[in-house]
Amino acid sequence: MSIESLPSSTRSRLAARVSAVPASGIRKFFDVIATMPDVISLGVGEPDFTTPAQVVQAGIRSLEAGRTHYTSNYGTLELRRGIAENLERRYGASYDPATEVLVTVGASEAVAATMTALVDPGDEVLLHEPSYVAYMPAIVFAGGTTVHVPTRAADGFALDPDEVERRVTARTKVLFLGYPCNPTGAVLPPEALRALADVARRHDLLVVSDEIYDRLVYGGHQHESISALPGMRERTVLIGGFSKAYAMTGWRVGYVCAPRDLLEGIVKIHQYAIMCAPTTAQDAAAVALREAEPDVERMLAEYDRRRRMFVDGLNRIGLPTIEPRGAFYAFPHVGGTGLTSEQFSERLLFEEHVAVVPGDSFGPSGAGHVRACYATSYEQLEEALVRIERFLARL
Repeated sequence: MSIESLPSSTRSRLAARVSAVPASGIRKFFDVIATMPDVISLGVGEPDFTTPAQVVQAGIRSLEAGRTHYTSNYGTLELRRGIAENLERRYGASYDPATEVLVTVGASEAVAATMTALVDPGDEVLLHEPSYVAYMPAIVFAGGTTVHVPTRAADGFALDPDEVERRVTARTKVLFLGYPCNPTGAVLPPEALRALADVARRHDLLVVSDEIYDRLVYGGHQHESISALPGMRERTVLIGGFSKAYAMTGWRVGYVCAPRDLLEGIVKIHQYAIMCAPTTAQDAAAVALREAEPDVERMLAEYDRRRRMFVDGLNRIGLPTIEPRGAFYAFPHVGGTGLTSEQFSERLLFEEHVAVVPGDSFGPSGAGHVRACYATSYEQLEEALVRIERFLARL
């Protein structure tokens, strides 16, 4: 039952900030999908690969060894060291594993705990949109005010630093970045990243950077961490995790890296709400960092193969789609069909059994688009294109 359908006497018992946040625009489609046969789901942002075998075995060994108790609130030191070493090696982002790295229950907990720790009622958080559906609710639940910064297909959905600067006020505290971007597949060009860092420094803003898709980039793009830029480490909270690149969504392991004074506040939220991430999953994640690089490269190559075929196919059948340079989503424009994003998604689901997500679920700039996840088999994507083209021919 949705909040909107509750009687007013019940609804008034809920906090206003909870009532103000709509239910996820993604989930309602999957309630329908569960009742339908032969659906090709391009909706849920989850790898279709299973966790690499050596990582699974590490989890089994952890259980067999009796590692079924709490860890430190911060997580196991072995995993925190692995995370710090990985970020230093790849991006030059340096963190002390003892005091500046926190292991969380997925990146989602990391986002929620970070917003709660940083944002006071009335604080403004600059957030690009379209962006992941959980960002805005995390800001609202923390008592903050979301200031949307629109992005455009013409710019590859990259955030424009000038648009950000125009929205800075005396109440602005945080700039929130989620790149590579869910749902658009956009990445930030190096010059834009540096200009955004300059905005943050000049206006003394904190930056929260969700880099969960850092390993999933294509077309020659090299991911950079904003915290590694000059003057940014002390004002940046870096969020990441293992779900996407290592196909570990169900293991629920994420992390937060931040200067000690900021992380101590985030740990308070994590400590009282969660205690610690699952021990078994932490042990498996530590092995993923050490041993699963060939698996990541294999999955990345396959995502890239699917990406090129699927995006070319969408453009060929008449749905203009920018090239996604990161994550595993395409964001085709469907406005030319005469249907809204929601109408397109609903009709495609019921008429051709292909599930996509309305683009405006991710923010107003997503109107006229849908999100299609290509983290499913090549053959399923080919069949989805056949069904979508047949659907378009009937419009």
